[in-house]
Amino acid sequence: MCNFAYMKSPNFLKNYTIAELRDYVRGMGEQAFRADQLFDAMYAQGIEHIHDIATLPKALRETLEQETVMSAVRLQKIQESNDGTKKFLFELFDGRAIETVLIPSEMVTDDGSPKRMTLCVSTQVGCPLNCQFCATASLKLKRNLFVAEIVDQLLAAQRYTEKKITNLVFMGMGEPMLNYDNVMAAVSIFTHGDTPLLGSKRITLSTAGVVPGIVRMADEKSPIKLAISLHATTNGLRKEIMPIARKYELTELGNAIEYYYRKTRRAVTYEYILFEGINDSEADAKRLARFTRRVPSKVNVIPFHDIEFTNPTGIAAALKPTSREKFKGFISLLQSHDVTVMIRSSSGVDIDAACGQLAFSNASTETTTPLLSEVL
Repeated sequence: MCNFAYMKSPNFLKNYTIAELRDYVRGMGEQAFRADQLFDAMYAQGIEHIHDIATLPKALRETLEQETVMSAVRLQKIQESNDGTKKFLFELFDGRAIETVLIPSEMVTDDGSPKRMTLCVSTQVGCPLNCQFCATASLKLKRNLFVAEIVDQLLAAQRYTEKKITNLVFMGMGEPMLNYDNVMAAVSIFTHGDTPLLGSKRITLSTAGVVPGIVRMADEKSPIKLAISLHATTNGLRKEIMPIARKYELTELGNAIEYYYRKTRRAVTYEYILFEGINDSEADAKRLARFTRRVPSKVNVIPFHDIEFTNPTGIAAALKPTSREKFKGFISLLQSHDVTVMIRSSSGVDIDAACGQLAFSNASTETTTPLLSEVL
C-alpha cells in the first residue's frame, strides 16, 4: 500500500481516461476488458480501495496496489454555510491543499431536496493570473492539478455528502485553460459511458480570457459549456484588475469568442462582478451589452464578495460592492438592451466560499511562483 502523503510522482489510477487505462492494463499483460471493469468499479460503483474490486483477479489487484494509488485527495475539513453550501478542504499527496465548493440550488423538488447540486471544482493549486478581486490570487501558483485530483473532487464530494452532483463548474482555484489537457481528460472521465457521472451539457469551464484555450475548445468542438470572466468593458480597466488583459485585449478576446461560436454554435456565458464606482456606470452597461450581443449569450451579474482576509493592497483594497439600488439599475439597463441577465446568488459568503473567495491559510509555499508571461 502506498503512503498517501508526500509521495513522489504518484501513479494515480484516476489519471487515466478509459482509452489510456486499457493501454495500461494491456501493458501489464491483461486483456482490455479488465480496464473497463476497473473503470466501472471506480466511477459507477464508487469503490475506494483496489482490494475491494471483486471483478478483478487477486493477482491483478495485488499488482495494482503495489504500482498505483486509488485516491488522490484526502479530506481535511468541511464547512457548511447557513444556506447549505459546503466548502471542502482537500489535502494533496505533496502536502498542498485545494478548496472545492458544493452549492445547492434554491429551487427544490417535491420532497424538499435541491433540484441542482453544483460543484465548483479547482484546477490548480493557487493561480498565476493575479485577478485583483479574487482571493486565490494571494496564493500565487504552486502547480497544476493532476487529472485524478480534479476527478476526485467530485467523487469525494458525493461520498462525504451522499448527494448526487448534477452540475459541475470549473470555477474554483486556478485558471482551467492553463491546465487544459488535464481538465479535458477529467471531462472525458466524467462523461464516459452509458451512465456517466455527468452529461457534458452540465459541465461549464470558466476562463479569465486565455484566447488560445478558447480557440482550442472551438477547434476540438469540446462538448462542455464556455463561460468568460469579463468584469470590465475597457482595456484600461481590465488590464488593471485582470493582468491577463495585457496579453489578450478585448478585441482579441471578442474575436476568439466569435470564432468559438461559429465553430460550435454554442451560446456563451459572461460573468461580470460589479464594483462600486469602477465598472457599474451606465456607460459600462451599454458597452457590456454591445460586447456580449456579438454572439448568443447570457450575462451572470455577480455581487462582489469581500476578500479582506487576504490583506489586499492597491486597487484590490479599493474594490467595494455596488449598492443594491445601483445593482438593480445596472441589470435593468442591460435588459433594456435585450441582454439575457442572470443574478448569481451569494452562496456560502459566511464561510468564504462565494465567488472569488477561495483561499486557505495552510497552503505550502515552497514553490517559486512563475511569472504570468511564463505560464501563458
